[in-house]
Amino acid sequence: MSITRRKFSKEFKAKVVLESLKERETLEGLARKYELQPAQISAWKNQAMSNFSALFSMDKPKDKESDVDVQQLYAQIGKLQVQNDFLKKKLE
Repeated sequence: MSITRRKFSKEFKAKVVLESLKERETLEGLARKYELQPAQISAWKNQAMSNFSALFSMDKPKDKESDVDVQQLYAQIGKLQVQNDFLKKKLE
């Protein structure tokens, strides 16, 4: 008999942590409601609390995808400048 591991989305985890932070229900009540272990909710809550300060930081994390796009754009600008210079010389 194999047990399949459940995977939870970020949205689901955030919803559970938000409800646990509101403290309207006990951890046991939330665990029964979402079919989780209370220890799992506590772990998610601790993880959220440790990363809470990053939410309000002014520094924006850089995306690697945007860096690649900028590099490609600079390469294309350089190529177009070379072509433009070549055409200007041919025109004279």
